[in-house]
Amino acid sequence: MTTQFRDTQFGHLVRFLSGNKLFRYPDEIDPSLWKKSLQQDTSSTSTQSQEQPNPSEKDSDTHDGDLRNLNTNHVVEDGKDIHLVDWYGPDDLENPQNWPSSWKVLVVFQMCLLNFSVYIGSSIYTPGEESIMEDFGVSEVVATLGLSLFTLGYGVGPMLWSPMSEIPKLGRGGIYFWTLLGFILLQLPTGFAVNMPMFLVFRWLTGFFGSPSLATGGATIGDIYDPSKVAYGICIWASFGVCGPVFGPIVGGFTAPAKGWRWTIWVFTWLCSLVLVILFLLLPETSAANILYKRAKRLRKATGDDRLRSQSEIDAAHHTLKDDLIILGRAFTLTFSEPIVFLTDLYTALLYGVLFTWFESFPLVFGGIYGFNLGMQGLVFLGIFVGGVVTVPLYLLWVKYGIVPKFTKPTFKPEMVLPPTFFGSISLPICLFWYGWSARESIHWMMPIIGSAFFTVGVVTLFNAVLNYLGISYPPYAASIFAGNALFRASFVWRKDSADEQECSARYLKEGDTLEITEGMRHLNYFPFFQRYGTVQKSQTHCAGVPWE
Repeated sequence: MTTQFRDTQFGHLVRFLSGNKLFRYPDEIDPSLWKKSLQQDTSSTSTQSQEQPNPSEKDSDTHDGDLRNLNTNHVVEDGKDIHLVDWYGPDDLENPQNWPSSWKVLVVFQMCLLNFSVYIGSSIYTPGEESIMEDFGVSEVVATLGLSLFTLGYGVGPMLWSPMSEIPKLGRGGIYFWTLLGFILLQLPTGFAVNMPMFLVFRWLTGFFGSPSLATGGATIGDIYDPSKVAYGICIWASFGVCGPVFGPIVGGFTAPAKGWRWTIWVFTWLCSLVLVILFLLLPETSAANILYKRAKRLRKATGDDRLRSQSEIDAAHHTLKDDLIILGRAFTLTFSEPIVFLTDLYTALLYGVLFTWFESFPLVFGGIYGFNLGMQGLVFLGIFVGGVVTVPLYLLWVKYGIVPKFTKPTFKPEMVLPPTFFGSISLPICLFWYGWSARESIHWMMPIIGSAFFTVGVVTLFNAVLNYLGISYPPYAASIFAGNALFRASFVWRKDSADEQECSARYLKEGDTLEITEGMRHLNYFPFFQRYGTVQKSQTHCAGVPWE
């Protein structure tokens, strides 16, 4: 347990205040452990391996004898012997893959809670739109920008934060904590905004700072679990992301009429503050590259041997500013240069756009047709939640019996995780047709709620299959890959919320979802293409098909 606490933000603070006397690392207690981390750097070129070290280095320091006793081959890098710092062994407790199951579950829970807490901030605001229209004297279209800009912010944010989390010097834990702290502090000017421009600017900023977990959370799960179990974690993590927009209107529907729009901001700010405390105390660093980078740094300080390097330091030895900028732009590069990534992101963006446009119809149907108040309008979203309670366990059974047994076989391909998408593609138009044509005064209000439950079948089977497919296909760059997917989804929500607001009434109340059904039918024909051509396309790129480490 000390191993995990030591790498939390709380552990870092304790170490700083105690002068590194508390929560000490094993190599600080027993300096001889550094010998176990020495390995030959097999990544060096054959030319480098044939070079001879400078004779003057033979008696450079007292550690050379230890190195020779370990039969460690010297590798020359820029005229210097480099010794690779790695795990102490297959059972190294600092390796996130070796953590106890209880800590792995705790980390996944924190990612899910963080995902839920940020996503709820988008839809919890919508019941307060009437209140903000009265306070600032703006139109309904301008009021909806509070939702649109927030979603755009959390779509753009991961394009920066996710590549940063893949930089060994930074890691993931610090980015989660400090961005969430910024997210909470920015809620103050948002909630106390004196005019609409001020409110909209800070809504975008809060979305930007709250975004890391929405994409990088999936990569964190990949850090701690072996590939055969990652699909379970991603399914649960993604499901919490769906629950956020579902529960937002429920909470906001009772808060906004009683206290006004500002209290919708304060409610989820309190929730995020609780999550911040949990992350501070219980979220350890999960990036293996960051853990080994810090280990090498400690070993150099303890031994005075500057030749001790982690693999990431060796790889970055000749990096220029241009190389660093390429890393930061990796999310954009992979998204727009990999056809499979681009098409899957486009697919999920269309689905997400339909989801949020469809959400706009709930007040029109249950408020306008059935006369529900704001609180009751929020409760109708529970139909979607019930659909998830039924669908998620069934999908996890598919993972257990349909994916895991095949994963260790040499014939396994990432496209094997896609079959559930066919059920999702069919359930989407069924949901929209059922919901749209049953939303009539002559039909009981329970019927459109039952129809809405089918949408969860599509969300769970489509989103989870896509996220698992991308994560398995591009394991070293999972955070950046998920960031591109988040950008596409948020961009389509922005377009839908901004452009479709004026059409929403006519679309749902007069034409009964027919246009959305037509749009939903477009989702039926994508994945046969991926099944047939995905492997061929990925074989032509250097980014895909890299084994999980």
